[in-house]
Amino acid sequence: MKPTKLLLPSRQSSLSQLNRLLNTEKYSSAKYFILTDENTSEHCLPLLVSEVEALQESEFLEIECGEDNKTLEIASQLWQALLDMPADRQSIIVNLGGGMVSDMGGFVAAAFKRGIRYINIPTTLVGMIDAAIGGKTAVNIEGIKNQIGFFYAPEVVCIEPKFLETLPQREWMSGLFEMIKTFMVGDAAMYAELCEKLGDENPTISPSMIRAAAQIKTAIVKTDQYDLGIRKMLNFGHTLGHAIESFSLRHHENPLSHGEAVGIGMVGEAYLSMKKVGFSTDEYNKLLNMVSQMVAMPNYKLTDLEELLAYVAADKKNSNGNIYCTLLHDVGEAMIDVAVSENEICDAFMQLCKK
Repeated sequence: MKPTKLLLPSRQSSLSQLNRLLNTEKYSSAKYFILTDENTSEHCLPLLVSEVEALQESEFLEIECGEDNKTLEIASQLWQALLDMPADRQSIIVNLGGGMVSDMGGFVAAAFKRGIRYINIPTTLVGMIDAAIGGKTAVNIEGIKNQIGFFYAPEVVCIEPKFLETLPQREWMSGLFEMIKTFMVGDAAMYAELCEKLGDENPTISPSMIRAAAQIKTAIVKTDQYDLGIRKMLNFGHTLGHAIESFSLRHHENPLSHGEAVGIGMVGEAYLSMKKVGFSTDEYNKLLNMVSQMVAMPNYKLTDLEELLAYVAADKKNSNGNIYCTLLHDVGEAMIDVAVSENEICDAFMQLCKK
């Protein structure tokens, strides 16, 4: 998988860096197709095209918001649009949006004409520190998360904090869950600093914290591009979290966001960590109290467990009929591929309901 160029906020804005990059010889023959959803088309696209000269003559593709639009059917519509416009092997898809847009755009780019280049410009905190980085592209099938996809890295990831100025509060909070996860598995000192900030009445996240989280993700991906070893540490909270998200998408009128589901999933997997690998009770309670102040904990019934287990069993990280989780021995000390029984999973789900 080819390396990704990461443009991070510094003395010069990331969009200015992108503008300079796209005016180099390497991109002289590129034709650009900007993929947005309804929100980023309105709130983010004007800033992008005003700051990046090379993108002012782009073609535009727009999809509806929401995880339930991350499907093969929508991908097929985008492939047809690219054929009609037309796009060629030198074309570049520019994904301007959150994790759903970068997942969809990367998936479409990976398959179109056996692979064309794409650029991720995340507009959410989740995207900036996680979803846009690493080259995992996928769509959902039958309501199950990310079952069809590719490892296919973006040419460039451009992280511009200006886009966060229009981010709704709920989306901002969703990104904080992914930041908590990244620091919990990758940097105990940054996790402590983040917890302190989240204790403030009006917490703020600086560009330097965004940069630190993005660099942790990038460093891990460079070591393990195809998710065969150390990269699995970033799955903390996701085995239960994806099941929680899929269940919510199916049953709730206002479903949980990906970040919210991962936040709840982290509590469940921290509970399993406490029971199985010695994670401290104090750290578990600290995480539980922090997450439960940010999102309402679920209220599952015993009759829900069969469906939740089915979603867990379908998780792509499992193998040979076994369920595997990333658990924590301590903050900054992740343990990958820990086998967990169905009874232990059910215990964790029901424990979530006790807060």
